[in-house]
Amino acid sequence: MKRIPQGSYSKEFREEAVKLVIDQELSIPGASRRLDIPKSTISNWGKAKKAGKLALCNQMDLSESGYYAWRSRPRSRHQQDDTKLKVIVKAAHKRTRETCGPERLQRDIIENEGVQVSVHRIKRLRKELGIRCRRKKKFKATTNSNNSLPVAPNLVDQNFTATAPNQIWLTDITYIRTGEGWLYLAAHKDIFHGEVVGYALGKRMTKALVMKSLFRAVAKKHPPAGLIHHSDRGSQYCPHRYMKMLKQFEMKASMSRRGNCYDNAPITHLFP
Repeated sequence: MKRIPQGSYSKEFREEAVKLVIDQELSIPGASRRLDIPKSTISNWGKAKKAGKLALCNQMDLSESGYYAWRSRPRSRHQQDDTKLKVIVKAAHKRTRETCGPERLQRDIIENEGVQVSVHRIKRLRKELGIRCRRKKKFKATTNSNNSLPVAPNLVDQNFTATAPNQIWLTDITYIRTGEGWLYLAAHKDIFHGEVVGYALGKRMTKALVMKSLFRAVAKKHPPAGLIHHSDRGSQYCPHRYMKMLKQFEMKASMSRRGNCYDNAPITHLFP
């Protein structure tokens, strides 16, 4: 077998060669024959590795014999238990859909595994495993009906049918994640064919946002007088300025009852 030039040996290969001698107690001549490497080469690699260990021992004020005694010492019972507990903690973490902290994980492990383990130990093992709870998406309220602004009667009354376009428009606000962060989306939807006739995006949930959506819808569809404009009782739809805009477009204002999501369901279902 043709020998490999010394400079071509990778770091990993050199370490494995030295392990044959140190960890598996194989003689240098034996390792030389097995790997087809000169004995002097393996000996030099071993000296270099030993020198590195001695330097570490000197830095930590340890003896060489103490280092090798530590290497050959069997794992403690506590370490062996940690290995088993890591498997149990990971299983409990998955079982609880990655949403529980150490205290709830402890209860789950006791109930499902019958294993007693302290919260402090679970915290340490979770840190070693890199386990973290999933963060629940923070709910953003888009409707504030607790205001003293004027409201309109519910002209739709959950009768979401129309015989032609531009008879009933529904509108609502939601929030979506974008590359720019969280943005609010206001939209208007024609109940007849479900088309979104107007929309607007903004960083703030204001009456200007819904007015922009309405203006775009009117500019696009030019609805006739008498169109029913239905919304919830959110503070963005109740101001006099918005009501005045509906009047200018000769629309009839209609609003859901307080706290009744079904009164505006078709537009709500548009937003996932």
